[in-house]
Amino acid sequence: MIDFPATLHLFGKDILLHPVLESLGIFLGMRYYFFLKRKSPEKLPLTISLAIIAGATAGALLGSKIIGNLENPYTLFSTGFSFKRFWSNNTIVGGLAFGLIGVELAKKIVGHKESTGDLITFPLMLAIIIGRIGCFFTGIYEETYGLPTDSIFGMHLGDQYLRHPVALYEIAFLILLWGTLKVIQKKHFPSGFVFQIFMLSYFTFRFFLDFLKPRIEIVGNLGAIQLTCLLVIIYYIYKINITLKSKYLAPII
Repeated sequence: MIDFPATLHLFGKDILLHPVLESLGIFLGMRYYFFLKRKSPEKLPLTISLAIIAGATAGALLGSKIIGNLENPYTLFSTGFSFKRFWSNNTIVGGLAFGLIGVELAKKIVGHKESTGDLITFPLMLAIIIGRIGCFFTGIYEETYGLPTDSIFGMHLGDQYLRHPVALYEIAFLILLWGTLKVIQKKHFPSGFVFQIFMLSYFTFRFFLDFLKPRIEIVGNLGAIQLTCLLVIIYYIYKINITLKSKYLAPII
């Protein structure tokens, strides 16, 4: 049995495991990225690299907060604005979507037209996997838990219900996707294709996964995260078609 939320006992204090694993995921993801960057034959000028990192960071930070708060817009707007509450709400979906916007804007500013996403794909997946381990060990005490279920996958996550362990579903999906992308990477598709497939696959998965999570329905029966996913899915279907056409291959749709 796991006591949720799981904690570490260090220096006489109980520390939540989730922020520790989240920070570890970011650290290991960045170290993995710089390791791959050193091995990569494609060398970006320092100014372009710094601009892309700045655009990605600013976009991801802002987007994670905006979409995270729009998951429950009634609380955001009905009780008056609270900066503390706004800053504490995050979602990786918003971070990825707005991080993409930040990168594209930064590339336009510095005049860089080539794709830069492939190198960050696997470090990003590593960071998400480690972070989701932290989400799982938080149980129902963070808004990443699943709905009650009577399926064989149901687990007790801190209350009396058996729930979908959605964090574990996501980890399993990312491990399978990792292997698939490694195979695609060996096929020598155009630069950026691996990242495009990752984004399309992840956002499609998240769109369906969120039906298994509590959510505020905004349009039809879709929440803010699912609406964001739909926009990103449409964008990457378009991008992948363009990439494949550039190599004289038939489009995927």
